[in-house]
Amino acid sequence: MKTVTLYGNATCPYCGAARMLLTKKGVSFTDIDVAGDLVLRSEMEERSGNRTVPQIFVEDTPIGGFDELYALDKSGELDKILAA
Repeated sequence: MKTVTLYGNATCPYCGAARMLLTKKGVSFTDIDVAGDLVLRSEMEERSGNRTVPQIFVEDTPIGGFDELYALDKSGELDKILAA
């Protein structure tokens, strides 16, 4: 399975929902908390082009936030992306 990275924070409900979805699917992921860390937040913004959390990546490909992750899961595309 490919590497998955989630940039988020502890208080964001969408971050929590993304963590739950990935965990439910049995996906191992790196969880990077950007709250209060300007270096990590800048890294996230540079990689994703977005300022909001969560930002989710499969390998180096930005998936987007929770809405995009959920849509990929509902359509069955997430499984294909993770397995490819």
